[in-house]
Formats: sequence, C-alpha cells, structure tokens
Amino acid sequence: MRELAERTIDDRGLLNDNAGSARRARSVTVNLAESPLAWLRSRGLVDARQFEAGERLRADYETAQLGPRVTMRWEATPVARGRRAADAPLDPSLAQIAAKRRFDEAVAAAGPGLSDILWRVVCAGEGLPMAEKALGWPVRSGKLVLGLALDRLAAHYRLP
Repeated sequence: MRELAERTIDDRGLLNDNAGSARRARSVTVNLAESPLAWLRSRGLVDARQFEAGERLRADYETAQLGPRVTMRWEATPVARGRRAADAPLDPSLAQIAAKRRFDEAVAAAGPGLSDILWRVVCAGEGLPMAEKALGWPVRSGKLVLGLALDRLAAHYRLP
C-alpha cells in the first residue's frame, strides 16, 4: 500500500513539515507507508515524540551512508564572507562525517541493549516480527523494547 505525501526539505536534505521555515524550500514525494516506524505511528503504537526521534536517527543514518561524489561538480563554488560563512551548507563529505558522528552518539545514548532494535527497525527497515526473531526475543516483546529505545533516543535529542 502506498500513502504518498508532499514534504519540504531544507538545505541539508532533512525533512521539514513547515514549509515557511526554509528559505529555499524544495519538496519531495515520500511514501509514508514504507517505514515500519511510520506504520507503528499510524496505528498509535508510537507517539509523536518517539516518531520524531526515530526519524532523526534514520535521517542521520541515511546521510552517513551516502558515498562521496566521484563526478565533477558543475555548480559554482560559493564565496563565504562574514557572518554568512557559518550559515553555508556543509560540503557533502563533511555532512556525511557529521551525520556519522551524530548517529554514533545517538546509538551510544540508547545503550547496548536497545541499540539493536533501533538499528533493525528504524534504520534497516525491518518489521518488528522480523527483528524479534533475528534477536531471539519472545513474540510481541519488540514493541515494548522499541518504545523504551525511542524514549531514550528522544531524551538524547532533547525533544519536548
């Protein structure tokens, strides 16, 4: 089943729900039903805070997995002067390194017992039954452990 929705993304490529916050907003069509976390959210098994934490982790994971550019970049090199230098978007390889660092910190904050289910469901896109089976857990225990992991992740991201 496909649930298509338009989302705006900011200069760093992160999803942004309010289009007015990004100066140069671009939009993409996303399938809301493709993520196990979105499936859990649509059924009320994961709250908004947990969902946001999981989406941040997945965004960092996906950004960290991008390979460096191996072809010529044809856009002009921006000249950064004064205060705008801090607002300039990161180079793709620097963005990858920063995302890898953020991902590693978030997984470490979740802890060794909870990071396994986080990675399997949020990053690898496995469903809860598959993750429970792979980890050797009893049936229907993954929902509880994933909830704890997402709560710890939300605390790491300091989400309200």
